[in-house]
This record gives sequence, structure tokens and C-alpha cells, in this order.
Amino acid sequence: MDWLNLIQWPAMVVTVVAAYLVGSETKRRRSWGFWLFLLSNVLWVTWAWPAKAYALIVLQFALALMNFRGAAKNETG
Repeated sequence: MDWLNLIQWPAMVVTVVAAYLVGSETKRRRSWGFWLFLLSNVLWVTWAWPAKAYALIVLQFALALMNFRGAAKNETG
């Protein structure tokens, strides 16, 4: 399970980079931020499932829905 614990670090880095990009004034960077947030959701769920961190899994699905909404609003705005 050591390899599984290593997933936390890329998940954290991707989440931080995504948050930075979503705050950008350029549409293209915001778009990249939303897609990176979705990648971070997948990484966190991959880590959380074997760890039985079910609240984190539910949170990631809720955040993924918000990311899809944000990406759609970014395309129309």
C-alpha cells in the first residue's frame, strides 16, 4: 500500500495548481484549471477508496460536479 500513499502528493500538487489556474483572468488558463481539478478529483478518489475515506470520496464527487458547472460557465462567459 506504499504506492497508494504516494498518490496523495500528486493529488495535492494538482489541486493547488488547479486552484491557481482557476483564479486566472484568461479563459484558457481557467479552463485548464477546471480540467486539472477533475484530474485531482480522480486522484483523491483513487487514494480514498482503499483508505475507506468515504467522506472524502463523496466530497470529490460533489466538487467534480461543481467543476463541470464551472467549466461550462467558463465556456459561455
